[in-house]
Amino acid sequence: MSRVDHLRASIESAGAEPDPQERLSDAIEQGVSWLLEQQAEEGYWCGELKADTTLESDYILYLHVLGQVESVPKLANYIRMRQLPDGGWNVYEGGPSELNPTVKAYLGLKLAGDSPDALHLLKARQCIHERGGLERTNSFTRFYLALVGAVGWDLVPAVPPELMILPSWFGLNIYRMSSWTRAIVVPLTILYALRPPRMVVRRARVDELFRDSHARAVVFPWDPSVVSWHNVFLVLDRLMKMYERWPWKPFRRRALEAARRWMVEHLDRSDGLAAIYPAMMNAVYALLALGHSPADPAAARAIDALARLAIEDHNTIRLQPCVSPVWDTAIAMVALRQAGLPPDAPALVKAADWLLDRQVLAPGDWHVNSPGVEPGGWAFEFRNDFYPDLDDTAFVLIALRGVAHPDRARMDEATRRGLAWLISMQNRDGGWGAFDRDNDLAILTQVPFADHNAMIDPSTADVTARVLECLAHFGRPANDPVVARGLAYLRGEQTRQGSWYGRWGVNYIYGTSGVLRAADALKIAGAEYFQRAAAWLRRVQNPDGGFGETCATYVDPERMGKGPSTPSQTAWALIGLLGSGSPIDATVERAVQYLLEGQNPTGSWHEQATTGTGFPRVFYLTYHLYRHSFPLYALACYRELMCRGDGAGVRQAVMSPF
Repeated sequence: MSRVDHLRASIESAGAEPDPQERLSDAIEQGVSWLLEQQAEEGYWCGELKADTTLESDYILYLHVLGQVESVPKLANYIRMRQLPDGGWNVYEGGPSELNPTVKAYLGLKLAGDSPDALHLLKARQCIHERGGLERTNSFTRFYLALVGAVGWDLVPAVPPELMILPSWFGLNIYRMSSWTRAIVVPLTILYALRPPRMVVRRARVDELFRDSHARAVVFPWDPSVVSWHNVFLVLDRLMKMYERWPWKPFRRRALEAARRWMVEHLDRSDGLAAIYPAMMNAVYALLALGHSPADPAAARAIDALARLAIEDHNTIRLQPCVSPVWDTAIAMVALRQAGLPPDAPALVKAADWLLDRQVLAPGDWHVNSPGVEPGGWAFEFRNDFYPDLDDTAFVLIALRGVAHPDRARMDEATRRGLAWLISMQNRDGGWGAFDRDNDLAILTQVPFADHNAMIDPSTADVTARVLECLAHFGRPANDPVVARGLAYLRGEQTRQGSWYGRWGVNYIYGTSGVLRAADALKIAGAEYFQRAAAWLRRVQNPDGGFGETCATYVDPERMGKGPSTPSQTAWALIGLLGSGSPIDATVERAVQYLLEGQNPTGSWHEQATTGTGFPRVFYLTYHLYRHSFPLYALACYRELMCRGDGAGVRQAVMSPF
């Protein structure tokens, strides 16, 4: 029996209230034990990463293309389990039915053998028609449908391989796209050009999903404005489709070879193309289109990498969009260190060793727009050498700073390179994006295949805040020129309510917490605009003491800060509040109470809500370790401040435990 269980038993037998400090310490101790049990033998942490059913639906199509359908029944079981009462499927927990996941689920279940006349597919079809029908789906949904013969290619926007040979100054150059779009699109250019008949799947037609049978040639609606970038790109799309029908394409062979070479080079230094599900699947399709068999070494490696994202249990199979070991490890290390683990604890040293081995020391795609910069970042996944990112790199450096590693020289060199890389990636507006520098050509968001709402990678408040927090921990003050430019960017991004938008976490609670952590680390949290942010957090606290916010805020900002309480979002709000004022505060105490009461007997917390963001409005994520690492970290921050007994050291203590 744990100390927490003993404490609860003694309370029940004595009929007395527990000592608050002892209750807090026991909760933290139990949380530390749980998190240490989750550490892999190699030293890392990696929780499950969950998304919506589009992954399972797409995987059914993919397995039919490969001719390997043994797993389809379990995938179909998982999809059926997630159907909503109105017949549709959503993109986040608790969200409404949406068109694209419902179309994909319908086709996946139809290929799995479900009759279109079965009640659940009749309800799905009605849901699709109510939301505009197949003619209103986004470009990537149409592309997959066309690839397997479910719809005609006339419904798909042009994605010609000639994109690969456009000059660097041209707006549609692939390096002006976000890194994830680039990795998704390059293999699509091969597929668009080749349109391989071998991928057509029998029984894949879904004509019944069109709402208007006369609208089957409609691709994307025109902008009502006569002159707009949207309309310009639609004209270009029509011209490219005319070009596609010409028998003579002078640049096609060269372009296809450039796309093939780019893809193969990137596959050689990652666990699947870009180590993310859609790019990995597209790469397999492209290799097959280029004549590889599934048994060929390159294709077999790509197929195996995608298969490792599957999680199978007795009745179902579900897919992860990627894996998050570097990210999860950095967060776990910071939480454990704050919770009192000594800097030379074996678990932390082992984790630091693992992270040091993951530092990316070779150029990647980011190098195209940042020539001459020394590599030194970290990627999100096990191996994704072309795509280190700023958020992971900053959090890893914060985590490593708290470890007394025996090889000090190696730690110092890794830190030097990581910090230099972070600073070099600052954008012209003073902020930082996720993967690239100055990746902000807004007109690209108007191209027909940009409707996944993530075509570019501009500065964001949450990533900028993380980088500033990291720089502060390594001695950069608020008046440092690099930091000052970052702070100016943040000030310009603050909403009138006082909050900040969260690009990579849901949503304004996440963004605001990150900025307040940065202000705390820089010792400037007393500034008026940071105090306005803290006041906003206090206003949105729920009656139960927790904080919550749903993905609906990406569609309707008026709902910011509103939603059922969750452990992870309560922890984010609590950390932000602790960095901006005294721990002796009614809002803080109620949030702490919410977390203490919500801890389960194993020492973790239960949370089903979707609190991570992939592509706002389109694709969301549930990180299974968020609900544990962040509450543990928040409670440990609170305990440290309370133990100090005054408010003088509040802002120094919260994010500076090392």
